[in-house]
Amino acid sequence: MTNIDIKLYRGYGNQNNLVVFGHVVEKYPHGENQYTHKGFKYARTIIKLFSVKTIANITVCLKVGNSKFYTQTENDGYFRFSVTLPHSIPPGWSQYQVEVQGKFGKEDFLIARQEEFFIPYTSSFGIISDIDDTFLISHSRKSFKKLFLLLSKNVQSRKPFQDVVQHYQLLSFASHDRPQTDHNIFFYVSSSEWNLYDMIVNFAKLNGLPKAILKLKKIKSGLDDFISTGSGSHDHKLKKIFNIIQFYPDLQFILLGDDSQKDPDIYQRVCTNFPQNIKAVYIRRTRKYRKKSVIQLMENIRQNGVETCYFDHSSKAIQHSLALGIVFSSPAQSTDS
Repeated sequence: MTNIDIKLYRGYGNQNNLVVFGHVVEKYPHGENQYTHKGFKYARTIIKLFSVKTIANITVCLKVGNSKFYTQTENDGYFRFSVTLPHSIPPGWSQYQVEVQGKFGKEDFLIARQEEFFIPYTSSFGIISDIDDTFLISHSRKSFKKLFLLLSKNVQSRKPFQDVVQHYQLLSFASHDRPQTDHNIFFYVSSSEWNLYDMIVNFAKLNGLPKAILKLKKIKSGLDDFISTGSGSHDHKLKKIFNIIQFYPDLQFILLGDDSQKDPDIYQRVCTNFPQNIKAVYIRRTRKYRKKSVIQLMENIRQNGVETCYFDHSSKAIQHSLALGIVFSSPAQSTDS
């Protein structure tokens, strides 16, 4: 049995185009149960994720309906398809399939995996959120504490901020016409690496956060890299957000982040370039006091005609969303109406 495997991620599309991506690797540690282990067994799962070996220069086949598309993996095993859809696909979640076929040593193999992609509704909003210290308590400013949490606390032990799930659920119902669940497209864009994809997906599912497309940082393949997880330049986040907004020029976006790293600066640059595409910017305060630099950045954003909220508790962000008319009622009330 071959050791080759495909790790797929949720993709996204519009009326004409589809974007999906993944990695070709050896022995990917699949299984949701791995993220509920405790103690050393859980730490071993995280270490295995950062020890995964990627496979370069291998042909990958994407199947959508009766159409096939081909590409090659990059040096780090990553592949990305940006293709024209062969036919109209209704809004919401749909499936795609990726195959890898060839010879590994003396053995022939064919590996196929399926994953989902989302096409927004015409009345949708787009929501782009950071992860660490925006909805997942991570202590990003304290490298040792962040690593300790990552290794010692499984997804059942990690916690979201109070009321953040309610805010995100409310945003999932935001609409230009009749609210409905899973109506909006969510992107979780982070400086965490692709190695942590399943951990983040499982955390979001366990806590009731909206289903999202993740855009993460280049995969790491060694314990030396693990020590510096989430650090380094955050320019990739700006590039990814630019790409998302350009892909959906007719959508208005809501941006959520925190003041622990570079989110306010990144979001100001986004609003300067796409002021008509941004409905509001939410920044969580992670320190005892509001940062003067962040206050100024938020003022710069307001000058571009974008609403802002620099908050310490998600209840205040919810009040702001209600006052602004982004959301109108709780998910339970919307379901009953």
